[in-house]
Amino acid sequence: MPRVQLPAVTPKHKAWNKGRIIGQKRPPLPKQVWAIRARLELASYPRDLALFNVAIDSKLRGCDLVKLTVTDLVRDDRVRERVSVTQSKTKKPVQFELTENTRDSILVWVKSPEMFACPFMFPSRFHDRPHISTRQYGRLVRDWVTSIGLEPSAYGTHSLRRTKAAEIYRKTGNLRAVQLLLGHTKVDSKVRYLGVELEDALSIAERIDI
Repeated sequence: MPRVQLPAVTPKHKAWNKGRIIGQKRPPLPKQVWAIRARLELASYPRDLALFNVAIDSKLRGCDLVKLTVTDLVRDDRVRERVSVTQSKTKKPVQFELTENTRDSILVWVKSPEMFACPFMFPSRFHDRPHISTRQYGRLVRDWVTSIGLEPSAYGTHSLRRTKAAEIYRKTGNLRAVQLLLGHTKVDSKVRYLGVELEDALSIAERIDI
């Protein structure tokens, strides 16, 4: 039976994922975190620096991060060392710590003129929005990773959520601690979620010279 050559069909619309890296977004490494932090400090972007630092320390989802209020983090002109926030997705509280570096950046930001009488930590510049949107937060993350030469499609807002948790797991192997810090209800698939299994395998491979 002769083989019929079908005509090529050109799609009318470009595939949404063409040229993009899809799947799990990787957490940035500590040296990459410090590179972004240094660039934000040199550029004198107090809001972005505070947002970046809080994102790393809090390990919150973007929808919860952008809704943080000043009173969530600051009391009596002092930034709290530990904070408890109720998650939008699970409706359960999760606690997180704020390191000294993060507390300093928060204090600088809340005392800036732009924050006068603002109830939200990261207010929107649009009058119809009380705080920045998750989409705007996503654009900022893309700008941050691009500024240090990383591929923006490989990182997202969830990358910052997983950054500290992934480092804790690398150093301790304690999944229960990671579960509590992220506010997850189940431990299963946690290693895959953190994106450290592949990184560990690659690190081992790099040390093997055949």
